Amino acid sequence: MEAQDFKSDQYVRFCPGCGDHAITMALQKAMAQIGIPTHQTVVISGIGCSSRMPHYLNTYGFNTIHGRGAAIATGVKTSHPELNVWQMTGDGDCLAIGGNHFIHSLRRNVDLNICLFNNRIYGLTKGQYSPTSPKGFVSKSSPFGTVERPFIPAELVMGARGTFFARTLDVDMPTTVKCMVEANNHKGASVIECLVNCVIFNNGTHAWIADRETRAERTILLHQGEKMIFGKDLNKGLALDYSSGMFPKLIIVPANDERVLTHDATTADPTLHRMLALMGQKHFTGEQTGDDTLPVALGVIRNVEEETYNDAVNRQIDEVRAKAKAHCFDELTQTLEQWAM
Repeated sequence: MEAQDFKSDQYVRFCPGCGDHAITMALQKAMAQIGIPTHQTVVISGIGCSSRMPHYLNTYGFNTIHGRGAAIATGVKTSHPELNVWQMTGDGDCLAIGGNHFIHSLRRNVDLNICLFNNRIYGLTKGQYSPTSPKGFVSKSSPFGTVERPFIPAELVMGARGTFFARTLDVDMPTTVKCMVEANNHKGASVIECLVNCVIFNNGTHAWIADRETRAERTILLHQGEKMIFGKDLNKGLALDYSSGMFPKLIIVPANDERVLTHDATTADPTLHRMLALMGQKHFTGEQTGDDTLPVALGVIRNVEEETYNDAVNRQIDEVRAKAKAHCFDELTQTLEQWAM
């Protein structure tokens, strides 16, 4: 299949230069690689700029109501488990009004592919601060700077016992496509945090790591089973330092240091995954959340196999049926009290 197969005939109405354009093209490329036919693919969204995505994909789709994309997507997947279900959502739609649905779809491990577009602003409603806007952020709804502490999506995912988390940049098409393909291959709830730019209301929000000249020094692209090295000359690595008290911390060491860690996204214990996901977050939160000299982690950070919601329900049904004395409605009625008129 080709990416063109997944393009609809609708005019794409994202603003010129919006990062959502890149994520749309990446998703079309990823769907072509995955190879599931368009009539077996469903794209569900809520409300927001990113939630226009069902209009731009030649698949089944449903542009639902604000914050309820996860609930509708869960209904689609549980009633038709043979379908490939994607949820498109933004930092406002997903983490504010839709936050409760989001964490419970992760807790249940419903087999959904969730693309969380994070531009740290409400774009569709014209520039109010969102749940991921950094503390002190000045917007139309916070003219003196917001006093609220922001969510870090990775923390929510892992706090809800999520089994898959990846992070990517709108300017890095190959990594975005790879993350989407791996999310689809994962059985369970997959979350891809897509760091996108809003050129109108929050331009340059991810420039600190998106700039081509400095990206290699400020980000680390994680690869399963490979050493955690980064830098323009790939001369830096990540290691754990156990000398600073009860808890270890991540430090930067030379790439040839024997302490350099090997990435394993499949480890059930989320401790190291959480440490990796929180690196460099001071620039996103406006707060001190750790050593801000550490690079921001991109790629697949966590990928753990657990029983999906559908599998768990079907297994329970099979177990109950196997033990039941009645296997059909007629047999059931025979077990009840009977009388004749």
